[in-house]
Amino acid sequence: MDPLVEEQVEKLHDSGRLAVLVVAGGGAQALTWLLSVPGASRTVLEAQVPYSASSLVRFLGYEPERVVSRETAEAMARCAYHRSLLLAPGGADTVGIGCTATIATDRPKMGPHGCFVSSWMAHGASTYGVVLVKGRRDRAGEDEVVSRVILRALSIASGVESRLPLGLQDSEGLKVTTTEHGDLLDSLLAGDIGTVTVRTDGGMAADLEVKGGVLPGSFDPLHGGHERLAEVAAAMLNADVSFELSVANVDKPMLKEHEVRTRVAQFAGKRPVVLTRAARFYEKAELFPGCSFVIGWDTAVRLVDARYHGGDRDKMLDALAAIRRAGCRFLVAGRADAGGFRTLEDVAVPGEFEDMFAPIPESKFRYDVSSTELRAAALEQG
Repeated sequence: MDPLVEEQVEKLHDSGRLAVLVVAGGGAQALTWLLSVPGASRTVLEAQVPYSASSLVRFLGYEPERVVSRETAEAMARCAYHRSLLLAPGGADTVGIGCTATIATDRPKMGPHGCFVSSWMAHGASTYGVVLVKGRRDRAGEDEVVSRVILRALSIASGVESRLPLGLQDSEGLKVTTTEHGDLLDSLLAGDIGTVTVRTDGGMAADLEVKGGVLPGSFDPLHGGHERLAEVAAAMLNADVSFELSVANVDKPMLKEHEVRTRVAQFAGKRPVVLTRAARFYEKAELFPGCSFVIGWDTAVRLVDARYHGGDRDKMLDALAAIRRAGCRFLVAGRADAGGFRTLEDVAVPGEFEDMFAPIPESKFRYDVSSTELRAAALEQG
């Protein structure tokens, strides 16, 4: 290994910044360098190489218009950053690195050779673009340049001085684009906006209209039952089903920012999730008029129990009336309980509101493992 490369990696391992790196098309040497120098566990949380087109689509959750582009590198870095939040200890400084490259191979390529490397952190992103002159290097030589750009991006994101030459020739240059992204999560927590939709690639948008079904939950953790329930509900409704995570809770403190980001990170590359401050269903109905809420038996029980409305039956009825006025209804899935498998038939829905509730048959959905059980199992394991 080049002594200058080894020195740079040692500085990165001492920086305290944890990273998830995702590279496609080139840059594999950077991963080798980072993992070969002692102390890699202080820097690398995870490294992925979604090399095939289908693998990259699966990682991002969508098919990019152009694989080798600034937009794709930033989307990869954003997904990597959300992955880092899921993997890192609470409060750790993390960064997502995404690299998409096209370099020399065993067949001629029509377009230019080069790469885009992006670093993504909580409040900003930097993207480094290089176009290489064809024919001046072999594949290993081009991959080394891409790998050095990756180390440069990671070093700057980690606050580490980088004296490592990139190996560019006179006619080649490095183009750097830096952007600050306003943090919509902060705006949501402050109450400035009503919803934040987090796409599968980690991108965020405020106050988007939501149609179809809404599956609320704490998602601590997200598990196969949630995903299967969403699929079944989508088929019954013949419409998309969005996950909804409220940062507020009726009887618990508001979720802290890091906890919200950690839970959101679970959805990366899978499904969008909508963040709200709506702890109660009549508040959710105001945000999602005309939608069907997909809930479990236990949630339906609380919804129509006066004890969960301050012991006031009139408040419970008023809440249901408000949900009706918003054009919302409920799909109710059964759930295993100490007394057996409970369904909508076991819920004392007031007669005037029975038409707002429909069952999800046990034959279509049953999942007897709860988030509580999964958390308990995780604690036992470590």
